[in-house]
Parts: sequence; C-alpha cells; structure tokens
Amino acid sequence: QVQLVESGGGLVQPGGSLRLSCAVSGSTLSMYATGWYRQAPGNQRELVASITSVTGSRTNYADSVKGRFTISRDNAKNTVYLQMNSLKPEDTAVYYCNLVNSRYNYWGQGTQVTVSS
Repeated sequence: QVQLVESGGGLVQPGGSLRLSCAVSGSTLSMYATGWYRQAPGNQRELVASITSVTGSRTNYADSVKGRFTISRDNAKNTVYLQMNSLKPEDTAVYYCNLVNSRYNYWGQGTQVTVSS
C-alpha cells in the first residue's frame, strides 16, 4: 500500500519560510512524476510545482510562486520537498503531495499552511 505523508506546514508571518516534506512508503519515488498542489477554501485544487523527470532535473512552477518556491526530491530517502520562501497571505491553503505515472495516481492527506500576521 502506497502512502504519502506530508509534514512541515504551520502558521508563518508574511515574508517567512516553510519547508514541506512528503515521505513516500510502499513504492519507489523514482517511478513517478511528483508534484505539490494546494487548495484554498472555496477554490479548486491547483498545481504549485512539479518534477516531471526521474532525475529531478525538469521542474515546473505556477506563475504565482516562481522565484519563491523550490521543489526537490531525494530518491534515496523517498521524499519530496517544497521550500517556500517570501510567503504571502495568498499562499494560505492546504498543500497536497502527488505521485503519478501511467498507471497510478496517489495523494497525501494534506498539510495546512497559513500565512498571517
């Protein structure tokens, strides 16, 4: 059974930083493209950042987070990260980790990020 467990969310002031982690068990991270999504109340879930290559060399970012967020993965640790800097109140949302390939699509339970003074 594949499980994705996110951690690292919390309350942070505007301009602050957080690092989200997504620990994967039950499968091998290198078999999937990986991504972070977020969903704010009343909004649809949206893609924040993704890694589409096994080596982690091909990344994509939503325009709203470019230059502030960085996605990375450690295949040896089976973990995906999202470094979030210069956080803004509009970044407030539940953040979800996603693994996908041609056969499977897995989601974590989400971690709350709240940016507020």
